[in-house]
Amino acid sequence: MIKLWLLPAWMFILMPLSASSVYRCDNADGVTFSDQPCGDNAEPVTIRDNHIGGSFGDNLPEPVPETPDRQNNPAEVQLQDPCRFINSTELRTYLARGQVVKGMTKEHVLKAFGRPPETYPVPQETWVYQTDYYGKLYELTYVYFRDGCVESVQYRKP
Repeated sequence: MIKLWLLPAWMFILMPLSASSVYRCDNADGVTFSDQPCGDNAEPVTIRDNHIGGSFGDNLPEPVPETPDRQNNPAEVQLQDPCRFINSTELRTYLARGQVVKGMTKEHVLKAFGRPPETYPVPQETWVYQTDYYGKLYELTYVYFRDGCVESVQYRKP
């Protein structure tokens, strides 16, 4: 004897899964959406799969194809984008910890450390930060920039 409460579960498992379609219709009342074509002007709407476990690259822009001149001249590619890409999760982590790493922009450094008390434009743009510990100078942090991006960070004792 099959228990009646198991019947809906078995029906659901045995039921074939089909992809549903969504249609957009413009009418006198405005825009409506339906699972069936709602007239001559029905436009199918593409809905992306929203299942857990997808690829992180789904929302990334299409890659730029490599051209022969870009392959032969890597210095030109580096000049176009001097700062390295730091994804938003890593960036938020660095900023929350008050850390500065190679490849950050000046805006990122300002968010992490604040305004620098000392700046030196030559021979290389350098921002110097002071860390006090119990009212005494504890450490100096030197942030070196090249083309608007952090090239290196050095921590020194005074």
